[in-house]
Amino acid sequence: MAGKKQFDMDTVLDAAMIQFWRAGYADTSVDDLSRTTGLNRSSIYSSLGDKDTLFLRCLDRYATRYGDKYDAALACAVSGPVAAVRAFFDVTLERIADPELPDGCLIAQSAMAIPVLSPAVAAHARQALGLQRLRLRAALEAGRMTGQDAEAFAVHVAAVNQSLAVMSRAGASPAQLLAIVDVTVDALSQALRARNQTGGL
Repeated sequence: MAGKKQFDMDTVLDAAMIQFWRAGYADTSVDDLSRTTGLNRSSIYSSLGDKDTLFLRCLDRYATRYGDKYDAALACAVSGPVAAVRAFFDVTLERIADPELPDGCLIAQSAMAIPVLSPAVAAHARQALGLQRLRLRAALEAGRMTGQDAEAFAVHVAAVNQSLAVMSRAGASPAQLLAIVDVTVDALSQALRARNQTGGL
């Protein structure tokens, strides 16, 4: 329509996602979103929804973007579960090392902000966090780890993965983050080796 400002939805959603990622949900105002997206307040509400709706869209966008990368990393779990988990962590370490992206993890900081989120948004943040555990468990089971052990390691790996985001925001060096990953990957390797030796797999 003549006179109506056109914009690229992907570009706008990415800008909003980065704003939420950098400042967090509570510390991001509609004015902040207007400034970072280049849209006025009325355009944001009419095209993107209210703050909660936009945040959910950004959270889904983030979860899909990195979820696809995590799924690709874990695809080799059938033949090499340890290598798959290492590749899973590599996705996170590469994201943390990217100077174009904010520190930390949008899902992790959203989970920490659950007390101040609306019930609907809090439930969505919990679901996004839970998906990571589920994909890890499925990968470990595909790598012939039993259900109980797969669940325990999936919870542990997911927790470590989220801690990398928190540690990076607190100033941990790449070498320190890699050392954290090494401990977890070594523990998984030892557990799988022990089960192989005892015929548990």
